[in-house]
Amino acid sequence: MSRILHRFKENHCKICGSKDAVASSALGICVNCIRSKPDEALPHIEQAHREARKPYSLPPKPPKTAGGIPCNLCSNECVIGIGEKGFCGLRKNINGKLEALTNPVKGVLHGYYDPHVTNCCSAWFCPATTGAGYPKYAYTPKAETGYANYAVFFYGCNFNCLFCQNYSHKEVNATHTVPLENFKRELAANKAYSCICYFGGSPEPQLPFAINASKKTLEENSARILRVCFEWNGCGNPKLVRQAAELALNTGGNIKFDLKCFSRNLSLALSGVDNSRAYQNFEMVYREFYEKRAELPILTATTLLVPGYVDAYEIECIARFISELSPEVPYSLLVFHPSFMMCDLPITSSRQVRQCYDAAKKHLKNVNVGNLHLLGLGSLGTLLRI
Repeated sequence: MSRILHRFKENHCKICGSKDAVASSALGICVNCIRSKPDEALPHIEQAHREARKPYSLPPKPPKTAGGIPCNLCSNECVIGIGEKGFCGLRKNINGKLEALTNPVKGVLHGYYDPHVTNCCSAWFCPATTGAGYPKYAYTPKAETGYANYAVFFYGCNFNCLFCQNYSHKEVNATHTVPLENFKRELAANKAYSCICYFGGSPEPQLPFAINASKKTLEENSARILRVCFEWNGCGNPKLVRQAAELALNTGGNIKFDLKCFSRNLSLALSGVDNSRAYQNFEMVYREFYEKRAELPILTATTLLVPGYVDAYEIECIARFISELSPEVPYSLLVFHPSFMMCDLPITSSRQVRQCYDAAKKHLKNVNVGNLHLLGLGSLGTLLRI
């Protein structure tokens, strides 16, 4: 860890020259310049994402080729020219025809048994670990020990996060294809499964499969509790997001929006794309579904506290946005550990966590901090006493 910190301290911002501001070598620029000097920052941002995607043969940015085939599954709205791939890598224009590795009856995924008590970001309030909603949505009035989550890791993503902690999703290929019948068979065969969680990558590029697979599985297991949950960046097609939210509502599941940051320019820097659709979809899910099951929140948000980039300013902006809908919506801050292109950053400091927690608590009643074990802490109470 000391070697990582030493290498990090030698970085300086290529725009302002500051060595005091945090600047990961992947981007080479600091958050202040990203937010205040977007025109100067853009070439550095584009180069960083080009380098991150090159080893996986993925397009450096969402294609917008004149005369290409449009895809509207997510906010990138790729227009894919002949021989090109969509940004997620799951779709390609072959001689004027859009060929996809995934559709409503097959997914590109890895599904596995994840025993409760789960490590889900919603675990601090969901039925699997608290018994909330018992007996309609939970098998037991407390934690569902002896039960499990069917964790569905989707390959492909509509974002390109430089700090991605599941970046194996970029290795998109047909060998990971799972037919709908196999998916249903796995869930039918093991009655210990009490929820399905779609994550990745992110589910947006494969929502047609996730929605269809969920509906078919629920139809064939109508006597069981089988909650449906989504962990995503939130930038999906609103019609599909609405269908996913309805599944979560009816089954006792929840929708977790990973709100990476608030500033548009910072989203471009960290994730390669604009995340404004996430906030639009978050508000839509809240207004159409939240009050229908307010006692067991259908909606939650998380933010990874990337050192030097996702600071108290970003967190307060996000928390204020959520509070304008309701201060009751659960919000989790996650401690960062170095990964993918940002291995030269340190683990989030206790000081940054505390600052961000205080910023969120100005606006929201239910704020949690996850990954505290990375700081050597066992509880939020311990952090607050530091």
